[in-house]
Amino acid sequence: MTKKITLTLAILALGIAVFSMVQSYSTSELVYVDVNKLLEGYKRTEVVRGDLKKQSDQMKANVDSLITGWQKELKTYEKQRSEMSKKEKELQQELLANKQQQINSYQQAIGKQIQKDDAKATQTVINDINDYVKEYGKKHNHQIIFGAGGNGNIMYAEEATDLTETVLKGLNEEFEGK
Repeated sequence: MTKKITLTLAILALGIAVFSMVQSYSTSELVYVDVNKLLEGYKRTEVVRGDLKKQSDQMKANVDSLITGWQKELKTYEKQRSEMSKKEKELQQELLANKQQQINSYQQAIGKQIQKDDAKATQTVINDINDYVKEYGKKHNHQIIFGAGGNGNIMYAEEATDLTETVLKGLNEEFEGK
């Protein structure tokens, strides 16, 4: 009789444990977000892109102005070339070539600056999204939020599910031959 009671209590305890595990997993379903849709739909993205376009347009206008000035100087040189001495022609050609090189260098520097500013602004937007997703995950008890969009990034994960350090340690030990 006591064996039956003990067996019944053990089965009941096992049932409660299984129910409790199922219950805890049901509140932390695996979910995902489409990163590209977040990035495109986030209003700050539009604002940042607008600011970058204004900045880029202004820089390009400066370059266009320099090019227009150089083209005017070139036309003036071509009109006056026949009246110049050989030395004056060489000097003017050298000045025009130097100015063209400076404009090209300036244009390349502006292109690099625009790319740098774009990358920095985009990263700021991505950081905002990541921070929000992380807080959302905590608030809604999600263990993991996958980031879909072709690159498979994890947007949020509970620290307990992060095996990065363990895997890194094992990988380094294998590399070092330990």
